[in-house]
Amino acid sequence: MNEIERFAAEVEANIDGLHEDRDVQALSRIWLREITRHKYAYNFRWMGRPIIQFPQDMIAMQELIWNIQPDLIIETGVAHGGSALYYASLLELLGGDGYVLGVDIDIRAHNRTEIERHPMSKRLRLIQGSSIAPETVQQVAEHVRGKQRVLVVLDSNHTHEHVLAELQAYSPFVTRDSYLVVYDTLLEDMPDDLQASDRPWGRGNNPKTAVHQFLGENDRFEIDKRIVSKLLITVAPDGYLRCVR
Repeated sequence: MNEIERFAAEVEANIDGLHEDRDVQALSRIWLREITRHKYAYNFRWMGRPIIQFPQDMIAMQELIWNIQPDLIIETGVAHGGSALYYASLLELLGGDGYVLGVDIDIRAHNRTEIERHPMSKRLRLIQGSSIAPETVQQVAEHVRGKQRVLVVLDSNHTHEHVLAELQAYSPFVTRDSYLVVYDTLLEDMPDDLQASDRPWGRGNNPKTAVHQFLGENDRFEIDKRIVSKLLITVAPDGYLRCVR
């Protein structure tokens, strides 16, 4: 075993240890619960744009993008555009012709202006419309045509019904050995006082419940538990789905 292989084996052993350490897992859940009270995810920007994601998840996405080398990344839910521009910048570093396709039911004018003036917008295309509307899915399918490696990220409406419909519509676009990433599955694990009263989702009605139903109906995907064991802090427990066939 050479030094590179030895280091890789050490990292794998570290992840095994984190997975088995119930105290660390419990502390991470407590920390995650408490930082959520302070809207922790809102604190970060990527190249000037609000990203509204945990840095830990963005590092995980960087690793996935490097390993997959996608020629198309589809993201539902654009908001301020930070995460889409983050993925675009990683594709820029990789070279080639890869780009990000962002889908949102309402791309607000001020956000669109800032997104389109950003230097990484050259690797970003936007579709405004409901992510599950047939005409939107058809537009996405036109972008997928001819692509060899497609990665999908779901981060729009978080109700069970909507996410399940997204999973059913977008999962066929994901290529083997790539990923279908579903954000905000942690909603199922949050205490009642952290469930937003002004939103239609909550315990029993959220991305995680949709993921579990979807996996019971679709054998192309499996949960990559090791990503969550490695991250400890993530908005997507059970949300990193590897396409295995």
